[in-house]
Amino acid sequence: MPTTMLAGAVLALIIGIVLYAVSKKQREDNGEWSGALQWGYLLMMVGVFGLLSFAMSFTAVLLLFVVFTFAVWLWHKKQLKANPRGQDNNHFTDYMSGFFPIITVVFVLRTFVAEPFQIPSSSMRPGLVVGDFILVNKSAYGIRVPVLNNVLINTGSVQHGDVAVFNYPENTRVNYIKRVVGLPGDTVEYKDKMLSVNGQPVADSDKSTDYYHYTEMVPGLGPVQIDAEQYRETLGAHAFDILKMPQQPPVMMQGVRADFPHRDQCEYAADGSGFKCTVPAGQYFMMGDNRDNSEDSRYWGFVDDKLMVGKAFFVWMNFGDMSRIGTQIR
Repeated sequence: MPTTMLAGAVLALIIGIVLYAVSKKQREDNGEWSGALQWGYLLMMVGVFGLLSFAMSFTAVLLLFVVFTFAVWLWHKKQLKANPRGQDNNHFTDYMSGFFPIITVVFVLRTFVAEPFQIPSSSMRPGLVVGDFILVNKSAYGIRVPVLNNVLINTGSVQHGDVAVFNYPENTRVNYIKRVVGLPGDTVEYKDKMLSVNGQPVADSDKSTDYYHYTEMVPGLGPVQIDAEQYRETLGAHAFDILKMPQQPPVMMQGVRADFPHRDQCEYAADGSGFKCTVPAGQYFMMGDNRDNSEDSRYWGFVDDKLMVGKAFFVWMNFGDMSRIGTQIR
């Protein structure tokens, strides 16, 4: 997928440059710029945006475009004042300045209000499934400075049991979604598939009589049916379903990184039967609801507060299962 997106960005940029080169640079009889010129500018913007997205975060690229289009908008206003007819005859400033309010609105909404994400894996089943498009409340954990992600205005804090989106610590350009099971100072223990926080077992109901079935795409094997036991768990103010697979150990020891930050705060049983971690200040411990099919904090460590994106709250689309539209995230 990244290769396809890169190729698409390069193609858009090339087509945009070609259209710009062959287009008329004078206004048409109706006073508008030619379609080829407008499409050329648009595709060049799309191409540049796509290429920059491979070098920096999406938010950083948006901020860069806001600054750029604002400068063009100011230049455009200056051109209007300088022309007695109140018209900007510079096709670049006249056309490109129109992007400033659009990009600014997108930037504000995406940065401070809500942001859409798509669920890529089964790590949060049964609550969230592959193909779910979710909305994330960007202000749930404070109004944050763009890019730096420091809290500017405190509007709320991370709570036990929240389903949170965050930047993956091993590659911050990738977003993960997991459940918060440990706050700063907590001791999180997971032994024989029983979760405890600060020595208190997390309420776990009896397993259901029916197995939960789903299909997982396994590299090299194709679609594989997974059978899991379903439990009801309560953590903080949240009650939700989780999955466990009896044949899987609580921790796949071969997947545990040897050098993640604050690794000395965690102890692992050599046989993979469990672990205990003390959450450092300013950090969180995350786990997937699909406990035996989740790449989470037990393997790559803690999540710094600066990596928090927001709190997931709503499924707004799933093209493969329309009945999931409107599902509340517990």
